[in-house]
Amino acid sequence: MGIVKISETLHEEIRRSSNVMSRSINSQAEFWIKVGRLAELNPTLTFTEIMKAELLKADQSIAEAFHE
Repeated sequence: MGIVKISETLHEEIRRSSNVMSRSINSQAEFWIKVGRLAELNPTLTFTEIMKAELLKADQSIAEAFHE
């Protein structure tokens, strides 16, 4: 685990969003980082398409775990 320095303004935005989404501050920041990375890797996809693809991957992983 590492330490990432961010501005106070961004930290406050993460804190507010984490309360709304019922996530910890760290989980909210991790979510935004993951989505941002996926968006950069898939510039033609919308946020909704990225989330759908990730949910499908998660469903496949769960299904595979039960069939092993």
